[in-house]
Amino acid sequence: MSSKEYFEKVAENWDTMRGEFFPNSLREKAVRVAGVQPGGVAADIGAGSGFVTEELLNHDVRIIAIDESPAMIDRMKKKFSGSTAIDYFVGESEHLPLEDRSVDYAFANMYLHHVEQPAVAIREMARLLKPGGRLVITDLDEHEFEFLRTEQHDRWMGFKREDLQRWFEEAGLENVKIDCTDDNCCAASETGQGDAKVSIFLAAGTKV
Repeated sequence: MSSKEYFEKVAENWDTMRGEFFPNSLREKAVRVAGVQPGGVAADIGAGSGFVTEELLNHDVRIIAIDESPAMIDRMKKKFSGSTAIDYFVGESEHLPLEDRSVDYAFANMYLHHVEQPAVAIREMARLLKPGGRLVITDLDEHEFEFLRTEQHDRWMGFKREDLQRWFEEAGLENVKIDCTDDNCCAASETGQGDAKVSIFLAAGTKV
């Protein structure tokens, strides 16, 4: 099963599932590090059911939500039906459906470990940023919990921070900082392979 197929399957239950994996404080930290200001345009990449978008709605910005799963986008539309601040797009990580230099902020939460080519995905997200715009990624540090690959269809078992640093810089981002969020992603195996507890990093960079 591909990541897209997995998220199509779990879309209706994702909010409940996600609540067991990582805390709401994660999105608050990401938005704070980005320095979000009212009136800006923010892209929520791999938006899922709107975890980051829900926080961005508190900051008076225009939000562009992108996900490869039509079911997830439909879930978001129902969830935020009362908001006129969100535009929705279905799009792939290697070909995001936005123009160059069209957003002030780009966020990707628990997205990178599901894409085929992380370096390409980062470069594509950076492409969307206006000069001075900020990319913030929150995701998993490198780990050895194989059942996350087989049960939740992760493509990558987390990431080394030196790789992230290089990918950000190669994408034309400067002032790159990667640090712990002091949060963990926790999941229990459905097939009795134990419990996973993986530290979450926050990587941020500014478009040159």
